[in-house]
Amino acid sequence: MSWDVGTGTGTGGTRVSAAGTAVWGRAEQQDFRSRVRGCLLGGAIGDALGAPVAFESLEGIRKEHGPNGITDYVPAHGRRGAVTDDTQMTLFTLDGLIRAQVRRDTGAWHPPTDVFRAHRRWSVTQSDWGPDERREDDGWLAREEWLYARREPGRACLSGLADGVMGTLAQPRNPDSKGCGAVMRSAPFGLLVGWEPELVFQLAIECAVHTHGHPTGYLAAGAFAVVVHGLARGDSLDSAVQHALRQLAARPGHEETTDALRQALGAVRQGMPTASRVESLGGGRTADEALAIGVYCALVAEDVRHGLLLSVNHGGDSDSTGSVCGSLLGTLHGETALPPGWLAEVEGRPTILELADDFAMEMTQGPALHSPAESVPGWLARYPRA
Repeated sequence: MSWDVGTGTGTGGTRVSAAGTAVWGRAEQQDFRSRVRGCLLGGAIGDALGAPVAFESLEGIRKEHGPNGITDYVPAHGRRGAVTDDTQMTLFTLDGLIRAQVRRDTGAWHPPTDVFRAHRRWSVTQSDWGPDERREDDGWLAREEWLYARREPGRACLSGLADGVMGTLAQPRNPDSKGCGAVMRSAPFGLLVGWEPELVFQLAIECAVHTHGHPTGYLAAGAFAVVVHGLARGDSLDSAVQHALRQLAARPGHEETTDALRQALGAVRQGMPTASRVESLGGGRTADEALAIGVYCALVAEDVRHGLLLSVNHGGDSDSTGSVCGSLLGTLHGETALPPGWLAEVEGRPTILELADDFAMEMTQGPALHSPAESVPGWLARYPRA
């Protein structure tokens, strides 16, 4: 697969450079930054809302938290607003994409490898006590101490990254795994608005097979990335889902993911959204179910709060479905639509904002930060080429 992005058009007909960065005016850059922030923060909020009740029955959730179930953060992992491995891995995905752009100056242009290395840096956080022994070329994100909390990481993610052997589509890791561990970390691929949808889809699936080798496990990750990509370019959610269905159609083994998305679209037409309607789409344990629930809840959301609460009040993998829904709604509406009370308490907000802004700056102003001839030293200290 060639990763030569070439030139093209981005949001609203924006011209795209050969490096895949968009050539935008100030207002467009501000809109893009808001969508990037919204994607990451929305995903983290949904993750934190769902974490305390993941895999509890709906009856149990309502018994403990009242007839409406979860309506606000409740303590998990020792605090309100705590995130899980879903958010941790999403941040490292974004870090890998920035590093890929920076490394392109060297002539080494293979984004799946850079994302794999970033996820390997995450895997170290799940075994080390803290960042004291990290090397300089690990970059700044790997030195964020709060990311070393172990928040029930998935077995497929840990085993797929354990030995440093990178999975490929020809030889995927964990070929029988179709859990949601690749979907929940794949929103950042959709923020590559200077790329065409087919390349976004391809990159997402090539990175998903690092840990999840079943077609449903990696194709659902690709579909999620394409939906986010459509939203980041200014499409409606329904239109973005149609883009994803078109990308899926030509891929062997797409049937479960395609059927799940169609069921989500069909559920919208069945009447008022309810928890039972959410549960009719599955429990979110598998990639297709998590995607379907997140998409459905975003489609029927009256506002961000309503959609997120709907996405976590069910008897399944509530943190992952909340993360997917939050990423979609945050990308669609931007950061200012996110409930301020939840924003204020979500774990890691300063880090998330810093990384989001770095990504937005790299994607819109990368050539001013680094080139084969000259680079800003501070930027290379944050995102080393090594």
